[in-house]
Amino acid sequence: MALINHKPTTPGRRGKVSVVTPELHKGAPHAALLEKQGKTGGRNNAGRITTRHRGGGHKQHYR
Repeated sequence: MALINHKPTTPGRRGKVSVVTPELHKGAPHAALLEKQGKTGGRNNAGRITTRHRGGGHKQHYR
């Protein structure tokens, strides 16, 4: 595990240190460890919107 010190090109980058982890797996997750993560879209069991501004988005898994 290596560390990268960034040059202070902006005030927010000053003092930034990044971690390099090439040993971590880059491929797709192991399918046997995945579970479906359901979405409600802000609706209750009657189908009515109970929480506004929810819904859409990319499909996700729980691992």
